[in-house]
Amino acid sequence: MSLGASEYKGFAHALLLEAQRAGAAIMDVYRSGADVRYKPDRSPVTGADNASERILLTALSELAPGVPVIAEEQAAAGENPAIASEYFLVDPLDGTKEFLKVNGEFTVNVALIVDKKPVFGLVYAPAKSDCYVTLSQGTAFRCLLPPAHNPAPKQELGFQPLTGEPAVPRPVTAIISRSHPRPEAIQFLDNLRIVEKIILGSSLKFGVLARGEADVYPRFGPTSEWDIAAGQAILEAAGGCVLTAGGEPFIYGKQAECFINPPFIAWRRRPD
Repeated sequence: MSLGASEYKGFAHALLLEAQRAGAAIMDVYRSGADVRYKPDRSPVTGADNASERILLTALSELAPGVPVIAEEQAAAGENPAIASEYFLVDPLDGTKEFLKVNGEFTVNVALIVDKKPVFGLVYAPAKSDCYVTLSQGTAFRCLLPPAHNPAPKQELGFQPLTGEPAVPRPVTAIISRSHPRPEAIQFLDNLRIVEKIILGSSLKFGVLARGEADVYPRFGPTSEWDIAAGQAILEAAGGCVLTAGGEPFIYGKQAECFINPPFIAWRRRPD
């Protein structure tokens, strides 16, 4: 898939429309009440996950024909296509536990991986109409994106560039997971003597880092590639980074490990 400057921006804008459609399908279930089921790993799944994934898989097959897609619910059903140097990662509803708690902290995640690195990312929180997207490699933006079953092709979305710089002076701040707190993460932050903490669900954490409102997000519990790839693309475009807990570069394409990630640390700025 060629993503020159014009192709990249065109793809991003087209996918924003599809994210609105996926968001509208999610919000239909969110308002009416979810029919929750549990996968073999005991993680919850709802009709919103499946409806969103259908929309996104159809869209990507049209926008980028021939590029493999690894999507969470498809993967849970054992339907993983072979991947090469380029593939998409899709989490149609990241933060299903937050969805079930009706707190709005859930997202739609889409990333493009090239040579084991995320080069495109879209993170969309439909309950908040809050969206983060890379419009070209190395540039990330936040925009207001309301869910819509039939979005208008031309919309004023108010793109705001993300630089990772704090808008006002503040103490060093960390983000910890709302539904998956781990003692290792608390110990890590205690070792850094970080007192200020934000508790948040889903990949919205990467948006907070990219906005410059927090400095570090440690994750020692299990995650999958589709959970964080889009957020990493956005964070890196805003000047941050994601490293393994040992400080190594974070890579993708771990098909032999069922796309499971090692522990990682996301930083607003690369640590010394």
